[in-house]
Amino acid sequence: MEVIRTMKATWFLALLFHTQLLSFVVGLPYAHPSSTYGDDSNGCGVGGGEEEHVVPLRREEYDGGRILDITHALREDLPVFTSSQGLGHFLSLPMSMKNGSIANMSEMKLGAHTGTHVDAPGHFFQHYFEAGFDVETLDLEVLNGQALLVDVPRDKNITAEVMQSLNIPKGVRRVLFRTLNTDRQLMWKQEFDSTYVGFMKDGAQWLVENTDIKLVGIDYLSVGAFDHLISTHLVLLENREIIVVEGLKLDNIKPGIYSLHCLPLRLRGAEGCPIRCILIK
Repeated sequence: MEVIRTMKATWFLALLFHTQLLSFVVGLPYAHPSSTYGDDSNGCGVGGGEEEHVVPLRREEYDGGRILDITHALREDLPVFTSSQGLGHFLSLPMSMKNGSIANMSEMKLGAHTGTHVDAPGHFFQHYFEAGFDVETLDLEVLNGQALLVDVPRDKNITAEVMQSLNIPKGVRRVLFRTLNTDRQLMWKQEFDSTYVGFMKDGAQWLVENTDIKLVGIDYLSVGAFDHLISTHLVLLENREIIVVEGLKLDNIKPGIYSLHCLPLRLRGAEGCPIRCILIK
């Protein structure tokens, strides 16, 4: 019996110690790292005071600048094709903890070709749309891999002559075209601007016939210049071999070779979709 009482006492003391230790650890200030919740010295940490609050970080670069986000954030003043009003109110909160719900649950309403987005073949070909060549069928191998960022001459649309002058080597499969659109910051202006730079039909045709490019990225809402919008899309999407990514954020990024990663949502039946794209140096 003495042995049993000794074992019970030992177990009780161990449990008490463990409970007190756990309470102590949970109460430590570094239980929530400052790198996530902010610097307490600036009143941004988490410590229980009503005045303290978390300040979220919104970054364009990660990992010391090695990872670059080239996606435009969805925001109310984001330009929308042919509209002067911008995207407007697209996010609502039908379930709110402030109003007694057990959780916050947002809803979105926006077009499939909003902001940084990808086109599927069904965007301009009805037979592809009916056959099911939607966003979900796009090749992730093409959307992810080594890519070349090039600067387009600032005074021109992308014609066959311009494409030839860029001297894009054979074998390059993904090219991001930075144009005057970035310099003019068109994706930061609410009103749609039809004078944006894009591909002319002959430039798209030259790309198809003379390069190995399978992904074309551009820095405004359409890969095709306004007057060549339909014809350019028809040329690039006709054989279902080229993926078009539009509305890229290419500010302050040097031309060169990067690792590109683009992931659209798996929207079955959709001919386009907002997409998250990053570059890795």
